[in-house]
Amino acid sequence: MQQRPLGRSGLVVSRLALGTMTWGLDTDPDDAGAQLKAYVDAGGTLLDTADVYADGEAEAVLGTLLDAMVSRDDVLIVAKAGLRARAGRRHDGSRGHLLRTLDTTLRRLGVSYVDLWQVHGQDPDTPWEETLAALDHAVSSGKARYAGVSNFSGWQTARAATWQRAWPGRAPITATQMEYSLLQRGIEREVLPACAALGLGVLPWSPLGRGVLTGKYRHGRPADSRAASPHFERSVLPYLQPRCSAIVEAVATAADGLGVSAAEVALAWVRDRPGVTAPILGARNVGQLVAALQVEEIELPLEISRALDDVSAITVGYPELD
Repeated sequence: MQQRPLGRSGLVVSRLALGTMTWGLDTDPDDAGAQLKAYVDAGGTLLDTADVYADGEAEAVLGTLLDAMVSRDDVLIVAKAGLRARAGRRHDGSRGHLLRTLDTTLRRLGVSYVDLWQVHGQDPDTPWEETLAALDHAVSSGKARYAGVSNFSGWQTARAATWQRAWPGRAPITATQMEYSLLQRGIEREVLPACAALGLGVLPWSPLGRGVLTGKYRHGRPADSRAASPHFERSVLPYLQPRCSAIVEAVATAADGLGVSAAEVALAWVRDRPGVTAPILGARNVGQLVAALQVEEIELPLEISRALDDVSAITVGYPELD
């Protein structure tokens, strides 16, 4: 698998990442192990997790597989903190919560550090300097090698990165993790330009449009799909709309013409977008992952990439293009 630098940092990662959001929920430990083996055997190095995935079970499952199945030194771990899984306060960027969460994450994973630690959404109720100081502490203490953010808007991303650069000794923001696919191109308005200007790597989550871009929902809702899962049904429904269906059909047409799967077409489009470091593959089983990894063998012809750009285009105008 090809490798890419993470923004302007010295960290080099595989251009496809493995997500663990379903581990401990719809993906049992045996299948998670099979996924990890298939991914590493394909040359993958970047593993993404978060404390809220399956209420901590995703981290725990990954922890049982590290060293038992793959050497800790052969992979790079991305972890996140700052969301609360239950009702009430959705974001908690307080120093106390973030650092407690990091310690819990390290304990579940059975490691002494993570390679990239990201704030999982901006907390409007906590001062910026407090949240960002937690990143500084994590890096200076050796519990994290690099710092980043996730699900921040364009101005929030720019503010965090600029704040960290303004003071000597602070941990620079090296990457952001955002939803990005042919069905969700909102980050092209401000986040991607901010990342390009500031040298941040971009890790797209849900590059297959929450599974919709695979084409599995073209004729209904399969019983084994996320739309049929009590854990993920609500996240899929917004992408089962007429505009999205038209994009899915365009992807399917391109896939038929190229003799590859719709998933490969959709993943290749995201993977090769300017500024993208590594899309995160969130397969529910090893079969889905193995199929998705085939994207490493293809490059989209320019005319197909442009056609997909056109059919999925979003409105970008004032003030970005004034």
